[in-house]
This record gives sequence, C-alpha cells and structure tokens, in this order.
Amino acid sequence: MRISDPTLFGRVAVALGGNSAEREVSLDSGRNVLEALRSLGVDAHPVDGIPALLDALRAGHFARVFNILHGRGGEDGMLQGALQALGVPFTGSGVLGSALTMDKVRTKQVWIAKGLPTPRFQAYRKGEDIAAAIAQLGYPVIVKPSHEGSSVGITRVYGAADLPAAIELAMRYDGELVLEQLIEGDEFTVGILDGEALPSIHIVPRGEFYDYHAKYVAEDTQYICPGLQGAAEHDMRQLARQAFDAAGASGWGRVDVMRDKAGRNWLLEVNTTPGMTSHSLVPKAARAVGIEFPQLCWRILETSLGEAGA
Repeated sequence: MRISDPTLFGRVAVALGGNSAEREVSLDSGRNVLEALRSLGVDAHPVDGIPALLDALRAGHFARVFNILHGRGGEDGMLQGALQALGVPFTGSGVLGSALTMDKVRTKQVWIAKGLPTPRFQAYRKGEDIAAAIAQLGYPVIVKPSHEGSSVGITRVYGAADLPAAIELAMRYDGELVLEQLIEGDEFTVGILDGEALPSIHIVPRGEFYDYHAKYVAEDTQYICPGLQGAAEHDMRQLARQAFDAAGASGWGRVDVMRDKAGRNWLLEVNTTPGMTSHSLVPKAARAVGIEFPQLCWRILETSLGEAGA
C-alpha cells in the first residue's frame, strides 16, 4: 500500500540495538532510519531491544514497528510472533520467513527442494564426525554458524590444518554449523523491495573476501551497480526473487549470490532485515533506481501496511 500522509503511520517505534552479535550494526542502522523517517514527518522514536519494545507496545505507546533489529531475536521470527500476537503491524517478513531464513541449513534445504542452485553443504553439530562431513565436500570449504549474519563467525578453510580453529570460532555461536562448498568467483547481492528485485550489486573488496571489516569499516570496497548487464542481470534478479519467495520472506530484504567463473549463480542466504548503514547494500541498489535513503525508509515502513498490518 502506498500513502503520502505521514500521520497515517501513527506513532512508530524504530526497534534497534538488542543483544545479538549484530547489536552495533543495528544501532547504526537504527539511527539512520530514525533520522530519515523524522525528516519526512513521521512520528518515529527509538526503542532499544525487545523487552523495552514489548512493554511500550502493551502500554499502547506505538501504532506500528519499523524493525531494524539484526540477528537473533529480532530477525528470527521471535519478535515477529510477539508482534502478531499483540496485533501490532511491523515491517518486513512474518514469522515463517524470518525464522526460516535465519536458519541457513533449512533455507538451503528448501531451495534444493525447489530446484534452486545453492552450494553443496553439510550440517555439523559438536561431537559429530567432522572428517566424514568434509569428505563429502572436499576443500576448500566455508565454515559458518547457521544462525548468524554480517559474516559473524565465518572462516574459509583451505586445508585440514585450518579446520580446528574455524570450528572453534563458529561454535561460539548457538545452533549447528554449515560446512559449505567454497564457490570461486564473484560476490553479488540483490535487494528486494515490496515484491520487486532491485539492481544487483557486484561487491569487490580490496582484500580477498567480503568479511565484516570490508562490510562495515573499510572505505575501499567497490560496489558496482548494476553488477551485470542484459540477460545475466535479468536472470540474477529473477533467481533472487524466486529464492526470496521460496523462503517465505516478504516486504523487503536481500539475497546474497555467488557467480562462479563459468557464469553460474549460486544462492548463499537471505537477509530479512538487512543493514541500513552508510556501507549497506540495499540503500545503494535503491539509489541506482532513484530511491534515496529517506524514501527507501518510507517504502519499507509502507510494508507494515500489508498483511501484518491493519
């Protein structure tokens, strides 16, 4: 639903911060969203974390929620379930899409069942036979927690000597691990806004990989948008839409894709509450089609007027 009067949103809670591993990114995103919404006349206010948010909602202080909580708690279906139970409209995906996409193993299983391309993988829990899991994949592999984002806990492993440290790092986070075939090629991402795929972004970090530092700190990462041209661009956007829909996501988000040296696309993961920092990717893609940051925040807030809203 598209509207032009900011008062129709009512009083908006911008949910930010929280206590996940991505707290600092969420605080940064939230500050930017808050400033943008206020610049357009929206009566928006910050609320740090889920307990404070639920207290404020039960007290009747807010009409809807702009959710910019990243990671566990805010992006995994728990907050979405609480908001639905309270009858409070919110931005982004509902319970199913949020919970499924936060679990990389189950997301990949859904994609495989739908015939969508994703790198070969093995799920791993502490105490299981790591050698057997690796034997199914071969080196090099990516080792990462199944339930984290923002490149938290990820290691690229090229041989057996590097594996114990990678497992130890990823095990600091809860849930099972994903051992995933390392795709050699270029990294892309495709933003989704209200059912449409935005132009792809080809990410070119100065270092070898697009890690946490390259995402949020470095100023020398290159972002080429659109990342592809012609049929290749069309195909990547179409695949991203299919992946987003298959995972039950809705409203807005981002799909990460690797493109190998043969030009084949491989789905990595879906983010249902992507970053909104100065380095973030969805704002860059939106700007490429003439949607500036304040208007993007407005468009995302409008997603709360759909099924989850009232």
